[in-house]
Amino acid sequence: MNSTRKFILITTLGLGMFAAGAAAYLVQQLAPNREHVEPDYHELSKPVFYEGQYFQTSAIGEKEGLKLPLELLQQWIDPTIIYEKSSDSVIVTTKDNVLRMKTTELSALMNEKPISLSFPVEKKEEGLYLPVEPLKQLIPFEIRESSTTGAILLFKQGEVIHWGKYTGSKEAALRTETTIKAPIVSEIAPNEQIMLIGSEGDWYKVQRESGPIGYIHKKEIAEDHNETISLQTQASTYVPWKPITGKLNMTWEHVITKNPDTSKIGEMPGLQVVSPTWFSVADKEGRISNGADAAYVKWAHDHNYQVWALFSNGFDADRTSRVLATYDLRMKMIKQLLGFAQTYKLQGINIDFENVYLKDKENLVQFVREMTPFMHAQGLSVSIDVTPKSSNEMWSMFYDRPALAEVVDYMMLMAYDEYWATSPKSGSVSSIPWTERSVAALLTTDKIPPSKLVLGVPFYTRQWTEETKNSKLTATSKTLTMAGTQAIIKEKKLTPTFLPETGQNYIEYKEGDKLIRIWMEDEVSIKARLALVEKYNLAGIASWRRGFEESNVWQVVKDGLPK
Repeated sequence: MNSTRKFILITTLGLGMFAAGAAAYLVQQLAPNREHVEPDYHELSKPVFYEGQYFQTSAIGEKEGLKLPLELLQQWIDPTIIYEKSSDSVIVTTKDNVLRMKTTELSALMNEKPISLSFPVEKKEEGLYLPVEPLKQLIPFEIRESSTTGAILLFKQGEVIHWGKYTGSKEAALRTETTIKAPIVSEIAPNEQIMLIGSEGDWYKVQRESGPIGYIHKKEIAEDHNETISLQTQASTYVPWKPITGKLNMTWEHVITKNPDTSKIGEMPGLQVVSPTWFSVADKEGRISNGADAAYVKWAHDHNYQVWALFSNGFDADRTSRVLATYDLRMKMIKQLLGFAQTYKLQGINIDFENVYLKDKENLVQFVREMTPFMHAQGLSVSIDVTPKSSNEMWSMFYDRPALAEVVDYMMLMAYDEYWATSPKSGSVSSIPWTERSVAALLTTDKIPPSKLVLGVPFYTRQWTEETKNSKLTATSKTLTMAGTQAIIKEKKLTPTFLPETGQNYIEYKEGDKLIRIWMEDEVSIKARLALVEKYNLAGIASWRRGFEESNVWQVVKDGLPK
């Protein structure tokens, strides 16, 4: 073989080998991955899925005996479901019902009436498991359990499932990523319907009814139909009371030891609700002191006023902490209030809890969540008083205003005591700009519906005395009624000055070295507050307190409340 032929042969062989190698490389690059892998959740014996995600803890049981982890239910179904360690109970609250289930017990309480469970709450090392059947009676969610794998798919009322159908004639690979080089997590059968849960480029993210989640090319899937989750739910029988005029006009009746002589109470045109301060937490055992008066109720009803009795914690933080801590004490108070309401023919309860430890924030919400269904079942309105937002833990921060507003019919914003009785500096009880900022904070930051927010207005002011002692300016105060302020104006022959920065009339005078200052509550300030009700379309006003006003104020409120 001459050198030329030898060269040609070697070159030909080399090119052939290169071509074969290149072809093999191309095949390797273009060929789909055939590797099968386990799904991420493969260690779970009974995985639970919601919106394309699986929970880290498995369910237990099956069919009617299915139980779900408490943490799963709190995260995906209802965050208000609680476990109370002190009573070893799970408590579920809805608008109309309170379900209490003790662990391991087949007897439970629904609105304090005994019911039987087919399966109890179960406690395991990894946590608590709740039977699904009683929960589905209260909360609108659907369970779909795979007959082949036991996987659980969760759906909520009103959610839409987008279904697609695999159009190929052979099984298709469901891959872990959006590439044919990704391993296979499961395989889809011809004509199988799958849930479309996402889209990434030319790929769908899908889930099989048996549980596996992965990606498949869009060209292999035909969009099939949409399914809306529609569940039969029991409509609430409670219809919230609303004023005929559209806006609430309520006043608090301050009762300390003796109820007022109603024969001495003048006409109050436009008033709809009176709230006497009758009930208070009496001790750490949950007993409630009762200052109610049937004669007062009769007088109120004769004047077409509803009676929403006030229930106070007595501003005792330790006592409050104790009575809110357990279901049994909370229910003890609720039952007493229900009894009082029935005995005295009340139309509502107004909750006034103040000076509460921040650690009791959730327990206060739980109390209101448990209390409200019982009150509503008896036809009673439920309202709660809150202070403006501030950094004070025990007078403001302990209110979970958004959570409370979800439950109650009305939330009264006590928009007063901008400068409180023992303030080291004198100032207005409630300047109009400060009041407006307080309202706006609840509407914007806390998202309180204006249809539930009632503006609390002061019928009182304070007479401040400023003097210099030891080169230091001091301020002391005493409470003044509207009439008391007018008496001072008349006696001292004073002319009020309007202060734009507070939106109020103002007077001051000297007594020797002392300066007396009064930011007035009168027709001018009341009209300004009513203007805020109109501006923010609030639910109405509640005034503290009856007896501090001048008689003409009622007509001012009636005329000024938006219709």
